[in-house]
Amino acid sequence: MQLYYAPDIETDNELPETESQHCMKVMRLSEGDEIFATDGKGALYKGRIAGTGGRRCKIEITGKSFCDKERPYRLEIAIAPTKNMDRTEWFVEKSTEVGIDKIDFIKCRFSERKEIKCDRVEKITVAAMKQSLKLYKPEISAMTDFRSIIEAPFDGQKFIAHCHPGEKKALKEACLPGKGVLILIGPEGDFSSEEVEAAKKAGFTEVTLGKSRLRTETAAVVACVTVQIVNEK
Repeated sequence: MQLYYAPDIETDNELPETESQHCMKVMRLSEGDEIFATDGKGALYKGRIAGTGGRRCKIEITGKSFCDKERPYRLEIAIAPTKNMDRTEWFVEKSTEVGIDKIDFIKCRFSERKEIKCDRVEKITVAAMKQSLKLYKPEISAMTDFRSIIEAPFDGQKFIAHCHPGEKKALKEACLPGKGVLILIGPEGDFSSEEVEAAKKAGFTEVTLGKSRLRTETAAVVACVTVQIVNEK
């Protein structure tokens, strides 16, 4: 099944221009062909192409179904973007495929990147959502500072993964199934000791992701997969 993303399909019977061009130019679909689209909020629309004039194709909706969240938990990961943005974009793609609800980008003391282009990240998220046939699009949050993210309310378990010495539980042991999870992943230089202490005071539990020292984007994907495995028990 080829899935298209149309966030306003309930009120607008045309696919967005980018999706329309892919439909007509790449897939070479034409009037009368069957099509499937999602609004990224759990709804799956079945329809047929009713017109291909101009740069957007019209859709006649013939059916609609709704999928409850496929995961019994909410997962949010706050990550310090890497200097090489390709690596952060790789994390966005893979975590979307695995399953994630929200990605926050944070500025830390040792952050190598202070800004990101959310528009490009959104495009990568949509592409990964469609490729993995998911009906929920993860929320992408603009860059924010570390203090703001740890002080924001969160209904669930809160963890900070870091490499500083000391007693830390493995995430797979600390994480409880069926509950919301927020995990902080630091930059290549790790979180500062002051940031770790601030997070602990804000209710975050220190965790380790294993014995290996992982790159930022690898650590974030490992965290995402670990939470999924914990919830499959």
